[in-house]
Amino acid sequence: MNSIVINVGNSNIRFGLFDNDNCDISWVINTKPYRTADELYVQILMLYQTYKVDPEKIEKVIMGSVVPQLTKIMSSAIRKIHGKDPVIVDRTTFSGVQAKSKQMGTDIYANLVAAQNLYPNRKKIVLDFGTALTASCVAENGETLGVIIAPGIITSLNSLISQTAQLPEIELVKPKSVLGLDTVTCMQSGMVYGFLGMVEGFIDRINDEVNDDCFVIATGGVSHVYKPLTDKIHIADRLHTLKGLYFLGKDL
Repeated sequence: MNSIVINVGNSNIRFGLFDNDNCDISWVINTKPYRTADELYVQILMLYQTYKVDPEKIEKVIMGSVVPQLTKIMSSAIRKIHGKDPVIVDRTTFSGVQAKSKQMGTDIYANLVAAQNLYPNRKKIVLDFGTALTASCVAENGETLGVIIAPGIITSLNSLISQTAQLPEIELVKPKSVLGLDTVTCMQSGMVYGFLGMVEGFIDRINDEVNDDCFVIATGGVSHVYKPLTDKIHIADRLHTLKGLYFLGKDL
């Protein structure tokens, strides 16, 4: 079965083409500025052409969204392309994970669902390096143990740059040294090693609280920067959230 899975996030909208449980192709567009249904219709069709996706061969479109004002607009564009409504999943969609909170975001819920499906029989922590930096934990039986929400790394970097007169835009990469003598290296060290220390602290404190050594998955936009710098993150998977949305919607 061919499915398109769409994750509407605060910064980006990620699409994935799933052939049964395998995601063969994925692509990302920017969430902002908000587009009309017609604009999304044209952009999605162009991307389908680029990646050789035939809308008529797509049996199901699954969507999760944390941007309510875009949910209806995206649904309208999908309806025009595929002739059917997307299957919209959220924290109320049944799965082997108990959300336990009416405030849990769809992305966090999907992260826990993917972790439970892909890495059963152990406690898991999912680090999502998105607009917000989140750490969520799920037990072996699918019980949600809790979530941490902190400012996202790019969000924090953009705030730092916009609120200072002389700090430049930088590329978020591992700096050449921890102690910098030029502004770019100093900023890179603060953003990379500062947030790395936060992430490692989250992992240690969660492990202490749940009295276990959790399996740690990293996903989200800049997870690839941090995974090589620590052995506390066991695997990085940029498609992790999409996989969770797929598991939620594939039987609906």
